[in-house]
Amino acid sequence: MSFYDKLKFTSDGLIPAIIQEQSTGRVLMMAWMNRASIESTIATGKTHFWSRSRQKFWMKGESSGHVQVVKDIAFDCDGDTLLIQVEQTGAACHEGFKSCFFRSIEGDGAQWKETEPRLEDPDKIYGKK
Repeated sequence: MSFYDKLKFTSDGLIPAIIQEQSTGRVLMMAWMNRASIESTIATGKTHFWSRSRQKFWMKGESSGHVQVVKDIAFDCDGDTLLIQVEQTGAACHEGFKSCFFRSIEGDGAQWKETEPRLEDPDKIYGKK
């Protein structure tokens, strides 16, 4: 039995993937994968995803150069979430932060703060939009 048979994809053929920096345990991002993006990730050793907003297959770092080298791929006991441990080059977040989880709420949730410094200006990475 293939591990794909153990996975529970959504009705759209997607599965959420949590991307974690292997060396620190820091959660870098969450993205969606379909079978083709999982196959490409395994074949190349670099993360590939499916963009729901752009309806497009993409490789992390294809425009920024901030690639993720895969160190381990695991799936949870229910088979409905992937955990991919990586070695991250540069910022994982398209806003220029190491992690997409760079904001934390404060108090009753009316306020929030940035919890890490921005590594790079996204306009320099991707150009002005």
